[in-house]
Amino acid sequence: MNILVCIKQVPASSKVEVDPVTGVIRRDGASCKMNPYDLYALETAFRIREKTGGTIHVISMGPGQAQQVIREAFAMGADSGTLISDRSFGGADVLATSYTLAQGIKAAGDFDLILCGKQTTDGDTAQVGSEIAEWLGIPSVANVKEIRDVTDRDLVISMDLPDEIEIARIKTPCLLAVDKDIFMPRLPSYVRKKASKHREIQVLTLQDMEDRDASHYGLNGSPTQVVRIFPPDVNDKKETWTEPGNIMAAHLADKLTELKFI
Repeated sequence: MNILVCIKQVPASSKVEVDPVTGVIRRDGASCKMNPYDLYALETAFRIREKTGGTIHVISMGPGQAQQVIREAFAMGADSGTLISDRSFGGADVLATSYTLAQGIKAAGDFDLILCGKQTTDGDTAQVGSEIAEWLGIPSVANVKEIRDVTDRDLVISMDLPDEIEIARIKTPCLLAVDKDIFMPRLPSYVRKKASKHREIQVLTLQDMEDRDASHYGLNGSPTQVVRIFPPDVNDKKETWTEPGNIMAAHLADKLTELKFI
């Protein structure tokens, strides 16, 4: 089975810089890591490969430094990788991101199974996986918590719904967005890291895509855009009272009345 795993490089902390004009995260030079949810997707791919054989290809979209997470995937056991990187792709919303990834997947090859993490820690939309499947015209399932059976033709999975666990059979090619804790992710191997140090990473730009119309990508292809990003107001005002209970109760009532809570 040929498996593709979508991975993403995300900020390593909550202290990120945002472009004041475009409202998008500045990723160049920022401290980054692999999206934690993608580690579960990678581990799922490794477990399936152990049962069925085949290959694991990872794909990521971002600036040149995003090759770091592809190298990390190599150290965990991935066979090959592709980076989608072009200035035209910058500032993409969910729709433009999913379209770019779908175009990149088409250019990267044919795959029986596409795996994604449930969501990313920077966007938190949990929509990109399903939208990739729509662009590719393949079935998809989200919130996958268990792989019950795998064959070359289909998979039996359990998905975690709000009120129940549902079991479904899905034919390949398909896309699964896996939930956290489906498997415990393995650690990167130093031996594999050294062995894959010079492994080539395929880099795709706009000119490598089937659709080369720049208006379909990045900010130009995003129907939704951030109007403004600003830090929340910090309210650190406080008062300390050390009065007897009956006096404090009256004081509290007066304060709540003053603040118009009562």
